[in-house]
Amino acid sequence: MVELLQKYVFGDMECRYYIDKETGGVELILVPANSSIVSWEEKKQTVDSLVQLKLAGDSYPGGYAGGRTMRQSGSVGLLCYKDQKVIKDGETTCVCTGLSYRESLSVRHLLTYREKTKYLLCRTEVENLSDTTCTVELLSSFSLGGITPFARGDGQDALQIHRIRSVWSMEGRAETRTVEELQLEPSWAGHAIRAERFGQTGSMPVNGYFPYLAVEDTRQKVLWGAMLAHNASWQMEIYRKDDALSVSGGLADREFGHWMKKLGAGERFETPWAILSVCRGDAEVLSDRLTEAMEPYLEAGPECEKELPVIFNEYCTTWGCPSSENIRRILDAIRGRGFSYFVIDCGWYKKEGIPWDVMMGDYEVSKTLFPEGLQKTVDAIKEAGLKPGIWFEIENVGESAEAYQRTEHLLHRDGEVLTTSMRRFWNMKEEWVQDYLTKKVIGTLKKYGFEYMKIDCNDTIGIGCDGAESLGEGLRQNMEASLAFLEKVKKEVPGIVLENCASGGHRLEPLSMSRMSMASFSDAHECEEIPIIAANLHRVILPAQSQIWAVIRKEDSLKRIAWSVASTFLGRMCISGDVTFLSKEQWRVIEEGIAFYKELVPVIRKGITRRYGTDQTAYRHPKGWQGVFRQGEDSAMVLIHIFEQTREIRIPVGTYKNWAIKKIYSDDAADVRLQGDELVCRTDESKKAIAVLLG
Repeated sequence: MVELLQKYVFGDMECRYYIDKETGGVELILVPANSSIVSWEEKKQTVDSLVQLKLAGDSYPGGYAGGRTMRQSGSVGLLCYKDQKVIKDGETTCVCTGLSYRESLSVRHLLTYREKTKYLLCRTEVENLSDTTCTVELLSSFSLGGITPFARGDGQDALQIHRIRSVWSMEGRAETRTVEELQLEPSWAGHAIRAERFGQTGSMPVNGYFPYLAVEDTRQKVLWGAMLAHNASWQMEIYRKDDALSVSGGLADREFGHWMKKLGAGERFETPWAILSVCRGDAEVLSDRLTEAMEPYLEAGPECEKELPVIFNEYCTTWGCPSSENIRRILDAIRGRGFSYFVIDCGWYKKEGIPWDVMMGDYEVSKTLFPEGLQKTVDAIKEAGLKPGIWFEIENVGESAEAYQRTEHLLHRDGEVLTTSMRRFWNMKEEWVQDYLTKKVIGTLKKYGFEYMKIDCNDTIGIGCDGAESLGEGLRQNMEASLAFLEKVKKEVPGIVLENCASGGHRLEPLSMSRMSMASFSDAHECEEIPIIAANLHRVILPAQSQIWAVIRKEDSLKRIAWSVASTFLGRMCISGDVTFLSKEQWRVIEEGIAFYKELVPVIRKGITRRYGTDQTAYRHPKGWQGVFRQGEDSAMVLIHIFEQTREIRIPVGTYKNWAIKKIYSDDAADVRLQGDELVCRTDESKKAIAVLLG
């Protein structure tokens, strides 16, 4: 018999806990507040545990689940409800649901809500109460059941799954599939399980998919969503055996991520946080709610970041060969033009004749590139009124560096040094490595007075490394130690601005983003699809943390320059390229764009995004147009990129405010006007960008 154990209303979300009185199993169902749902008896469903757990030695799930999922295992069948407590601390409320496993393992499911927010945080803690060691093979951060509670039966043709795919230089592509397309409808006999397990294995957590999942009831316009905050291997699962769909996620398990964790007597372990929400609307509304969880970290960032300063990065100017000479020429060109940060990118340490990407690790300033030392160049940057920044690839070492041969301090797998093309990896857990990096990285930052650090990572560890009870746990511990080093950087260099980069956008997950001021949105530097990628990322990171590059070439037309500069309005502006060769007219378009960006800062920093235009299939060959409407508290932006000639474009701007056009940015005059609740743009041109500030 299944009963409602308790329900809580947090903002516009309602959390319902159901208990099977016979087994003691507990399920969590989320619905928008004040929702009417069908009774438990109107669906063929059993309790799907709010904690998914598998201990070595217990039975694996049946129904042909082996190799596809470890959910609803024999361990879950032995989880029994113990108690539920509500803990309040100021504006934060935590519902702690206690479960026991054979009286030998204490399990706590924590669901946390902060007043006036639109999301929940969820994680699981386990403690070994016995005097023997146990081995955990699966432990979820969250698990939601009962989807959809608005339909009798299985809700055929009503449920859609939204995921965000990601590959190098094409990050953040949305994918929508029906439950039926994914073969997640129940069988006629309710016997065989249906499971879709996906995620990422390695140290680049956004290499394949973002840790994001949404389920939509298209009839009721209700969506359930989750994001995971974890910088190593992770998984999400969509599961079904009866009328109710379930979703869960957390650390990648033994099957998917080569992860096991041994808990000795009295030892505890906690999972990464998951961000959860439920709402009415569409996937963009849901995504706004999930990314809202990053706003407290943005607010707590360095004071110099409040106005989202403009960055100049010299990488696409010098291509990995910065020098005192070329940096001085760049400074002469950009001085007084609205920049705040100047980042010396990779290559400042390389030996003559050796490429930058095989020399990381030793980090000795090149005497060839900086014959008078690096300090004079840093001083020149400061004299130009800019904050100096520098690039490091902290976790990796290149094959031409002496550090590459320090094998006793590098990661191993199966007893062999873990080696990929051109790179090996520091064992970040080692005290020697932490001391070495403190000297090389923190020492450099302090010695020269750097105020900004770009942290790159250009390869992935993969399934894991030696040094723990499983390869996956070795990876998790190594990545935990990596973040701990960054916390040391922030402590020892107060106020430093940190940029999160991993071959562009391979680490755009909430945990990494919470530790950094901003991130390289992609390695898409000069391609036409930049505004598509940048707009995609609004679903998963805050625009105020999304650093978008405008690389300007001396042969660029004014229209091309405006296209590139306008793309940065979708996040943080970063300029690079042939700035020492530009004409007065080319600089005019750039400087007008910088001024326009600075007026957009309040909208970029806090607002909601809606995207319009042509559905894009081939990003390398975009068609039609893209329009982005971003609404802030007192102003708004419309940004249009026209890929192919389109005579008339209409973008809804809503009736929230009686908008007026305050300013327009493009390469030349643009025919835009407000008609009712739409902004109308007319043009015969292609490859054109137009930005409109509304107030």
